Amino acid sequence: MIHINEVAKQTEITVRTLRYYDQIGLLECSSKTQGGHRLYSDEDLQKLQQIQFYKSMGYRLQEIKEMLTDPDWNWTTGLVNQLTYIREEQARLKEMELSLRTLLSGITVEGGNEEQAVQKLIKLSMQDKSRPKHFKEKMFNDSELKLWAKLPNMNGEHPESMEWIALLGLIIKYRASEEPSSPCVHNVVRRMLEKQAEEFPQGDEFIDKLWELRKSPSASEQLGMYPIEPEVLEYLEQAYEIYSSTAYPGESRQGGRV
Repeated sequence: MIHINEVAKQTEITVRTLRYYDQIGLLECSSKTQGGHRLYSDEDLQKLQQIQFYKSMGYRLQEIKEMLTDPDWNWTTGLVNQLTYIREEQARLKEMELSLRTLLSGITVEGGNEEQAVQKLIKLSMQDKSRPKHFKEKMFNDSELKLWAKLPNMNGEHPESMEWIALLGLIIKYRASEEPSSPCVHNVVRRMLEKQAEEFPQGDEFIDKLWELRKSPSASEQLGMYPIEPEVLEYLEQAYEIYSSTAYPGESRQGGRV
């Protein structure tokens, strides 16, 4: 027989947990010392291994107890049900992950203003989820919809999306203290143009159409885009125009604002 402390040491399961398993009838010890300490047999340890194995598959303790004690337990049905539960749980956790990523991106865009980011995302979450898809299909052709799929995503973890979000956050930050002609603002605009050339070659017409829709609060909402104040977009457009006239004098520079 093995003392409870030794079992805890061998299995890395706390004494408290072992006592709880005993109390609920999941794993009762085979014997006790004169001092009342629990003792476990080899069969008890084998059962404990089973319990931990089923726990690793996501089963609850009550379900494990039924599996170990009910001779009529239907293994096929039980496993299929558990697999369905796990898949549903994975989908729920994925939604939570996307929400957390979106909130982190929103806070970055809002320059650390958590409350503003939360309120904007609450408003977005209350919208009809089918409306953006229908509106996009109405406004863009098939080739443009393929370009749409490459746009930075607030809930994405791709480095390209994260850089776009950071650049937008800088524009919002600089707007509070810098003129649109400021060199630091132009550095951001220059990087935006570089990224556009890298990610959307030959896509100037699509970018221009998207920009005009972006400047419309109503259209942006219908597209399901993260809300950005018109003043910020106007500031970015001014910075872009000043930068273009300086960097490309005498040229007509299209696009540049994702």
